[in-house]
Amino acid sequence: MAGATNHDYHILPPDIWPLIGSFSALTFTSGMVLFMHEMANAHLVLGLGIAGLIATFFSWWSNVVKEAETGHHTPVVQLHMRYGMILFIASEVMFFVGWFWAFFDFALFPNALSEVSGGVFPSVAVEAVMNPFSLPLLNTLILLCSGTTVTWAHHSLIHGDREGLKKGLWLTIMLGILFSAIQAYEYAHAPFGFGGNTYSSAFYMATGFHGFHVLVGTIFLIVCLVRTYKGHFTPRQHFGFEAAAWYWHFVDVVWLFLFVAVYIWGGWGAPIH
Repeated sequence: MAGATNHDYHILPPDIWPLIGSFSALTFTSGMVLFMHEMANAHLVLGLGIAGLIATFFSWWSNVVKEAETGHHTPVVQLHMRYGMILFIASEVMFFVGWFWAFFDFALFPNALSEVSGGVFPSVAVEAVMNPFSLPLLNTLILLCSGTTVTWAHHSLIHGDREGLKKGLWLTIMLGILFSAIQAYEYAHAPFGFGGNTYSSAFYMATGFHGFHVLVGTIFLIVCLVRTYKGHFTPRQHFGFEAAAWYWHFVDVVWLFLFVAVYIWGGWGAPIH
């Protein structure tokens, strides 16, 4: 029969969104350069880039969802998508390895940058550090709980319990929002600013990028919740949810390393704010 699929692979039709996404990324990065150099039309270029990226994300992933719901995501396609998600998370791990490397380099060899650190770590410009056993510890417990609730949601989906899936997703999303709110409060009341010394720069870059990943993961889970209410996902086909759960567990694990290395070890012996 003409047009019938006789293989397990999904041959994608031509699509304009990869091209639009590429130009949007170029516009966004150009806008960031203009913005950082305080040049003319920076906000316009940056806004166009962000709008293009949001449109690309929404339209491209909407197409992926439609492909999943119309049977194009065969077991072979799902397997390869899992490989892709594993490689993506591996690249994210190496991204955070870079920040940990910088933090440990500053901490173990403060004399290398003595002109900005004073030869000590935390830097002499840092009068006090965060109390790791206050808000950071609370956020650690929140993320650990969220890892439990997203696992509950996953097991509910596998066993056909739609109500358990919805409750687990709602709880995970609320815990993610609570984590972000506490971290924003912590930043607003931090005893040191972003720049000026190695400790504060490494602290904000490492924890800030993690906070961004929590925000992305929360949005990821919200999309899964909306899809759940639309009747998507089955015990045999739910890669979209599985990818979100993997990403959330990755965020949990990174935070545990940040909590121990940055908050506890990195500020050991310094005055507590």
